[in-house]
Amino acid sequence: MDWQKYAAKYENELTNSVIPFWEKHCEDREFGGYFTSLDRDGTVYDTTKYMWMQWRIVYMFAELYLAGYREDNFLRLAEQGFDFLYRHGRDEQGRYYFALNRQGVPAMAPYSLFSDCFAAMGSAKLYKITGNKLHADAACEAMDNYLERASSGNSALQWDKSMPGKTAYLSLGHYMMMANLGLMMNDCLGSDRFDSAMDTAVDMVLNKFYSPEFGLVFENMPVDSDQPDLAASIGRQMNPGHVLEAMWFLLNYLENIPGSTDKIAAINKIIANTLEFGWDDKYGGIFYFMDALGKPHLELQHDMKLWWVHNEATLACLHAYKTSGDPLFARWFEKIDEYTFAHFPDPEYGEWFAYCNRQGEVTHSLKGGKWKTFFHVPRGVLFAGQLLGSME
Repeated sequence: MDWQKYAAKYENELTNSVIPFWEKHCEDREFGGYFTSLDRDGTVYDTTKYMWMQWRIVYMFAELYLAGYREDNFLRLAEQGFDFLYRHGRDEQGRYYFALNRQGVPAMAPYSLFSDCFAAMGSAKLYKITGNKLHADAACEAMDNYLERASSGNSALQWDKSMPGKTAYLSLGHYMMMANLGLMMNDCLGSDRFDSAMDTAVDMVLNKFYSPEFGLVFENMPVDSDQPDLAASIGRQMNPGHVLEAMWFLLNYLENIPGSTDKIAAINKIIANTLEFGWDDKYGGIFYFMDALGKPHLELQHDMKLWWVHNEATLACLHAYKTSGDPLFARWFEKIDEYTFAHFPDPEYGEWFAYCNRQGEVTHSLKGGKWKTFFHVPRGVLFAGQLLGSME
């Protein structure tokens, strides 16, 4: 396989399509922060500032700067975002709201711990550039809040609308981010403070969320059981994109940890099983949600094909190939690459569409919104290009 040809392809997509779109359209030059609700041509269709999306942009411009794309504008964009979000985005306990209005007034309560997650990520990556103690302190504060809430079994705190009859579940997403965040925090802050968080994440994903019976990782597991809740739709829910993202996070951590050979082999097996399970043999692409027993799914969008799922699948394949050398993962990479570039990139206006129906037809014109921003696509093509460039 001509790995370098693929590396050039991903570099071109990043620098000539994805970065220019967001650099041109996302900055709010009047109030600070960013516009993320961008239509196909980059026009703003909503000015609400969702905290997940805002902090991901801080992270991404800092990541690109550190990766050698040393445009002065990237650091400026990251810093102005941090300043706006740190000034306006926290409640009295230091927890980040879910959303602000354009001017920075809180618009939605801090019910989601992922607001803290991405605040930690963006602040830490910015600190690696600036050495500014405020950036480090903000990262640690947000990370501590995230870890406390992720392990509580009730991460929504007082905003949880559940009643006593609802089964309490732990979420794969919380622990997959714990592994990624812990590694990033230690790297950016130059410490080993979050080693235990990474080890906890590895243990939980492989021993709590993984089912030997199915050979797959479940999205939600009952707090008080190591067996999937097969009587409930939420208990049977499978999210192939989340699993693949979690697996490359774990590989990225474990490949530098001595004595991890068996865990790496187990993770690569999970990746192979998830790709086989999640692939749509009729129309191609990877399903968004699935049911472990093939029963009806409560999520009406379950059979759609989403951009980020394919970004994360690409990275999972490349990390699996890097750590195993198994040509199976090279073949999967080619298959996913072909589907991805045939459906998501927009050759007219740049960047990528987010949502396709099962048949692969684009369903939404937006390039950013409540759930899509300058994150999965640039991170995916940046890291994929780096991995591809290192292949022989």
